[in-house]
Parts: sequence; C-alpha cells; structure tokens
Amino acid sequence: MADSVRIDKYLWAIRVYKTRSEATEACNGNKIKVGGAPAKPSKMVKVGEIIEVRKGAIVLTYKVKALLEKRVGAALVPDYAINQTPQSELDKLRAPVETFFVRRDRGAGRPTKKDRRDIDTMREGISFDIEDIPDDIAAHFGISEDDDF
Repeated sequence: MADSVRIDKYLWAIRVYKTRSEATEACNGNKIKVGGAPAKPSKMVKVGEIIEVRKGAIVLTYKVKALLEKRVGAALVPDYAINQTPQSELDKLRAPVETFFVRRDRGAGRPTKKDRRDIDTMREGISFDIEDIPDDIAAHFGISEDDDF
C-alpha cells in the first residue's frame, strides 16, 4: 500500500463526508487543516498526521492511524483514524438552542430600535418554574424535575 493518500479520498473513506465531492468542496472551502495548515484536496496525508475538520459550529480532530483508499464500514473506522475531538467541541452538538419567537405581522419589516428594546425587555421578564409545566407536556418534551432552567 502507498505511504500517503489524498486528503479528500481519506476523509470520504473514514466516513467524515458522505461523498468524495463533499470532501473536495470542504477542502476548497478551507474547512480542512492538516498539521494546522489549510489543505487542498490533492494534499497527501501520512500516518500520524493530525486532521482538523470544521463542520458547522464544531471542529472535529482526527489522527491518521492507518491509510486507506476505499470506503470502509463504520465499525472499521477506529482502525484507521483516532477521533481526538475535545469534549468541549462535542458538547456544542448537544447544547440547547434557546429560541424565543415574537410574532410580527406579515409585511411589517424589520423591528425598529424601539421594537428591539421592547422585545429584549420582554425576554428578560420571562421565567418559569418546572412545577408550572403539566406532567404530560413535560413528559412529551423529555423534561424532568432534575433539569435546570
């Protein structure tokens, strides 16, 4: 087997990207770094190198354990790459998204400064206790008394 392989092919083979085209686009979009430097799709990776992949809000980090050119099953990926992504990055995937929707009439346009201040004031005044939520609704959304709000 060769002592190096293209980065786009490797990322596709270890299932970081679903298609090789997606891996190539990520390289062209400066979302892939090898050893801290941006990598073009034709960059050859070797065993022991560190690959950083920016996917959305998180940065995944892999260490090349062995090379391969053909896609393998998900169960075999740990034989070829070591996931070194810090727990702090993985926690971003599970972070609750706080959303608060303010109904605005269709065609009303963007909020003015005064509207924005009023919305912010309204958001600050909202608080609730877990005991205020009916049990059937809490169960539907997976809320328990142990959750912090």
